[in-house]
Amino acid sequence: MTSPLIDAVELDSLLHGAKPPVVLDVRWKLGGPHGLPAYLAGHIPGAVFVDLDDELAAHGEPTDGRHPLPSADAFQASARRWGIDDGDVVVVYDDWLGYGAARGWWMLTDAGVDARVLDGGLQAWRQSGLALDTDAVVPAAGSVSLDPGRLPQLTIDEAAALARDGVLLDARAGERYRGESEPIDPRAGHIPGALSAPTAGNLGPDGRLLDAPLLRERFAALGVGAATVGVYCGSGVSAAQEILALRVAGFDAALYPGSWSQWSNHADRPMATGAQA
Repeated sequence: MTSPLIDAVELDSLLHGAKPPVVLDVRWKLGGPHGLPAYLAGHIPGAVFVDLDDELAAHGEPTDGRHPLPSADAFQASARRWGIDDGDVVVVYDDWLGYGAARGWWMLTDAGVDARVLDGGLQAWRQSGLALDTDAVVPAAGSVSLDPGRLPQLTIDEAAALARDGVLLDARAGERYRGESEPIDPRAGHIPGALSAPTAGNLGPDGRLLDAPLLRERFAALGVGAATVGVYCGSGVSAAQEILALRVAGFDAALYPGSWSQWSNHADRPMATGAQA
């Protein structure tokens, strides 16, 4: 299996090669600020800014979740705006816990694109002493043809069943899982049967993903193995970082795109609180 990660030095080398990858900057944080000003203040040379809220998500009813996946046609139009052609390698990065980058990686991989995540994000690039650019990049339109549906997803009913019969990981911070804090969604707690697995546990102090053996140990302790595994978070964004970590550890996992923002907007869905599933 090709690693979904790339380090800063390797990316820099590829950017100076005969066929450089398309680089996407997905600066995004829960609650803002918008990532474009940070992109314009300094980004990897050649990187195209991606607006997660408008290009990696659709806008629906609260019962659809906060970041439902866009239609195939809308996503293809965005990918072409970013300058992607068939056969291109795409590298995605961000500057906050790998959330936005992993969302982009998951969607592109699901659509058949060879995508990688810059391990450690923009911080790793800076720490490697590599240059930044401040000019907005507007590439020539690409012609990529996307084919979404290659990665497993869960509907709200499938997530409920998996929490009972398999392993469903809740990637949010522990206090949100336990119902002690809920800064944005209408109800506090978690899907009954889900296990708490905060994304912070996937990262080392340098902001990079832990090595594969450490990630395998972490997920094995949560019961990940032969059973079907699913992941959710608040709105399907940080869950993609957990799926990326699972992939590095050698496990495939299904994404519940609606996540807690969808579940908590359905008053008929049960919820649990506390440290136990």
